[in-house]
Amino acid sequence: MLKVYNTLTREKEEFKPLKKGEVGIYVCGVTPYNDPHIGNARPFVVWDVIRRFFKKSGYKVKYIQNFTDVDDKIIRKANEEGVSWSDISDRYIASYFEAMDALGVRRADIYPRVSEHIPDIIAMVQTLIDKGYAYTVDGDVYYSVEKFAEYGKLSGRNLEDMQAGARVEVDERKQNPMDFALWKAAKPGEPSWESPWGKGRPGWHIECSTMSLKYLGKTFDFHGGGSDLIFPHHENEIAQSQACCGDTKSFAHYWLHNGFITIHEEKMSKSKNNFFTVQDILKQYPGEVMRFFILQTHYRSPLDFSDERLKEAQAGLARLKHSREYAEVLSKRQGDASTAQALAAMAAQAKRDFYAALEDDFNTALAISYLFALSKEINIYSNEIANNGLDFDAAGFAEAKAVYDEMAEIIGLFETQAAPVDDGLVEPLMKLIISIRQEARQAKNWALADKIRDELKAAGIVIEDSPTGARWKKV
Repeated sequence: MLKVYNTLTREKEEFKPLKKGEVGIYVCGVTPYNDPHIGNARPFVVWDVIRRFFKKSGYKVKYIQNFTDVDDKIIRKANEEGVSWSDISDRYIASYFEAMDALGVRRADIYPRVSEHIPDIIAMVQTLIDKGYAYTVDGDVYYSVEKFAEYGKLSGRNLEDMQAGARVEVDERKQNPMDFALWKAAKPGEPSWESPWGKGRPGWHIECSTMSLKYLGKTFDFHGGGSDLIFPHHENEIAQSQACCGDTKSFAHYWLHNGFITIHEEKMSKSKNNFFTVQDILKQYPGEVMRFFILQTHYRSPLDFSDERLKEAQAGLARLKHSREYAEVLSKRQGDASTAQALAAMAAQAKRDFYAALEDDFNTALAISYLFALSKEINIYSNEIANNGLDFDAAGFAEAKAVYDEMAEIIGLFETQAAPVDDGLVEPLMKLIISIRQEARQAKNWALADKIRDELKAAGIVIEDSPTGARWKKV
């Protein structure tokens, strides 16, 4: 039974899909005015696992993630560079996809952009005006928070206490300081569109309400994003959407928010200039290491970023990869013994535990521990075959390997393909070097054998013993 922590109720709840066998998910995407940093990446890695898990569990998933491609920051950067706002958004949307591809994040079903949904946004704003939830002032349109009786239910704040920290500008034309813009009148140097209230552009919050309702319907299962979006963005989404639909039970049923990535326990953000872009980190670590680093902590917990933590993730991931490499080698062998029955039984239990961990509010940290446990057992079995002459059980081992691969696929591991090492010359040279080292070992010339090993390691090449003998790999 899947249970998720719902920010709206502040409780773990049993997940009950609105439609049997189907899941609708909307996750707030990036504002593309800069390269994505690792804090931006966390929600998309987390939701990628959630989506994979649902699909492996037999659900049909519809996953929507927007781009806020019309925004003050984009416009400001475009004006600074003397280019179009769309040039900026297109540039950094491409950067986003490059980063997510490196992290193994599979593409959403739809990536709606604000600029492509202006008529839909105008229609929703007009509906809110018609229903008395919004008012116009000099070409601007504001949402009246006092008209929505349940305003504040997501964040747990009182209306009187909300002004501090809200992303709004002081405007004496507002009926209430907390009223927020649905439509902004056109200003010089800004993109604008025709509307019933004059030329202008959408406010920040209305876009996600419009696009989620358009693609997922009046009511859907999950809405996700970072904890910083709880207020005001998601709070305002609820107020707009439920007022528009005329039903305080409509819109998203489950609200999931991931914790921050911090540096020395301070939130990572572009405004504080204490962030590391994904592209910067990729210069030192593969994307798979970053992904693994993120998923080794429960999504709701804060995650402190450091080079040491990345190195730990890299080492842990290497252990899992080694087990898979051993499994790949063994899976090509034949054998009809019954020596892997215990391993297969252990794998079956690991799979049950793995799924149970993910069913407990998508606990990837715990799920990964069961992947490590199965990795260890595969290593032990591989060693028994290679070094102790144990007869091979192809059928039993295949069961364990299938479980290992399934667990790894849900977490999103082992999917990046290594680039070709050379043009065909290195492989025969390495075979020669390994054979020389092996002869040195047989002759008990440990100094020479160790020298070969150490020199290769310094060059970024590691020699490993495997069930079929020594082999090399580039690290």
